[in-house]
Amino acid sequence: MSIHFHPTDPIIEDDHDANLPSSDEDEDETWDDWISDSSTQRGDCRSLFDNKTGNVEDIIAYDKAAHGFDLNEACARLSLDVHGRIRLINFIRQTKPAPANITSLTGKESFFTSDDFLRPVVEDDPMLRYQPDDWTDSEDEDSLSTDRRIRLLEQKLTETKRDFQEYRKIVNQRFNLGQTAEPSGLPPKRDDDSHYFESYGANDIHAVMIQDKVRTSTYARYILGTPSVFENAIVLDVGCGTGILSLFAARAGARKVFAVDASDIAMKAEKIVKANDLDSVITVIRGKVEDIQLPEGVKVDVIISEWMGYALLYESMLDSVLVARDRFLKLDGVMAPAHSKMMLGLCDASEIVKDRITFWNDVYGFDMSVMAEELYHEAVIDVVGSHAMLSTPSVVKELHLSSITTRQLDFISSFKLTSSVDRRTKVTAFILYFDTFFTASGNPVASEKEVDVIQENDAVVAEVWPLGGRPAPQRRMSQHHKKEKSVEKPAGDATKTDVVTSFSTGPKSIPTHWKQTLFLLKEPFVVDEGYVVYGHFHCRKSVSNSREIDVEIHYTIQDVEGQNENPEVIVQMFKIQ
Repeated sequence: MSIHFHPTDPIIEDDHDANLPSSDEDEDETWDDWISDSSTQRGDCRSLFDNKTGNVEDIIAYDKAAHGFDLNEACARLSLDVHGRIRLINFIRQTKPAPANITSLTGKESFFTSDDFLRPVVEDDPMLRYQPDDWTDSEDEDSLSTDRRIRLLEQKLTETKRDFQEYRKIVNQRFNLGQTAEPSGLPPKRDDDSHYFESYGANDIHAVMIQDKVRTSTYARYILGTPSVFENAIVLDVGCGTGILSLFAARAGARKVFAVDASDIAMKAEKIVKANDLDSVITVIRGKVEDIQLPEGVKVDVIISEWMGYALLYESMLDSVLVARDRFLKLDGVMAPAHSKMMLGLCDASEIVKDRITFWNDVYGFDMSVMAEELYHEAVIDVVGSHAMLSTPSVVKELHLSSITTRQLDFISSFKLTSSVDRRTKVTAFILYFDTFFTASGNPVASEKEVDVIQENDAVVAEVWPLGGRPAPQRRMSQHHKKEKSVEKPAGDATKTDVVTSFSTGPKSIPTHWKQTLFLLKEPFVVDEGYVVYGHFHCRKSVSNSREIDVEIHYTIQDVEGQNENPEVIVQMFKIQ
């Protein structure tokens, strides 16, 4: 489903670093005080849809009569509590949807759980403080409709389950018990972490990653070609898998390598290390990096990790890498990679639309189009060629690994995509991919630094890895020991003298196992040369599974004369899973 909104004020880009007011200033004010204080301000209440003002009750009645939207009825229909009502009001004020679109809300939209919409859009908004006399959180269930009573009971059941889980956790901690056994005959409840780590215990997934020429050869080139970083260094490999990066680090001259993985693959990694006579250098640790301990007082010089997932952030492994950074990395230590960029563009994905969507319209004469309906809500992970890019890409998120926080991984970013086609072409998708940079200094690269794009037949592995017992050819200046040793760690962005290694997962590169992430459009649109698509890209961890991602794309289209092709803001929501 795509939603059309009337144009609104620019959305504030949000990486959760905004300074929130201290709660200490209002610690003596109760909710009842706040509600009663609003009575003097109700004459300044503004309509949710235009500039009409009046007291709260009159404005709610006005919105119902003039715009066909009854706030109180909507809150009752959606079974909203106080916070839900506040989020709904702020959502309407910020995004300015058409009243008719609000009636399609189900209460499961992402903004109903977002703390961003608890912040008032209108300062001292009387409507946020107003509670109708016949609306409370503890409404008499006998007076409710059957549907609403069911929703309330489901909500109470969810709260009870959550409270019970908290109770179990407290009991386990208090009495030092292990996890409480599930009732006999029932499988253990699957949590996000267990399923994630189990999926990395099998061989196939590691074969796919190691055979990814772009991925593995870039790590090899960086580790083996940057001796100033790895010689005599203490290295931490987070999510080591088979231990391939640890093996590279040991061969590059690391004094000690700690290889950490929470999945069963750690047992095979330990055998691989011994088989290569590197167990005196590499120590494999089975466990989550959040829980493990290094020898007392040990801080590491380098953290290496291949944490990237689909669309860069899928699987949320970066959260664990940042925990490792904060726990174990020296103040002047190096994060590898040092810098990643999420790139968004316009895309002609007509072949993928044909294979995955229109295919279902006629299957041996049968209409199976229902099979394709969910594809407009789920991101598609697939590969397109460079010809499919219809615009210059826009950076929607930069990740500086030395300083970024987990809170900044949920974000809203603006974008501007200028069409690069020379004739009228249909845009059927937005495309997302990422570029990743490694630096000898550990600093992010300068904004003008272009990413290395690896093409077919590039001899990237042979340049750094001895094959058949022969020494590796010395083709790059960055591999000359004396030259590389002179690199110093500058402040700020990596300078021109810094050693930079990089790779791209975009359509111009050899396809990687990450492929590209495609957001297929329910309403494709046509662009010509110079058309501009403006919008905002919303990205956050899924509420239902923290390793999945919820994405919203808000956009409008302008022609070469700056005229809107469609005056409304179009919104489409996706899940990366």
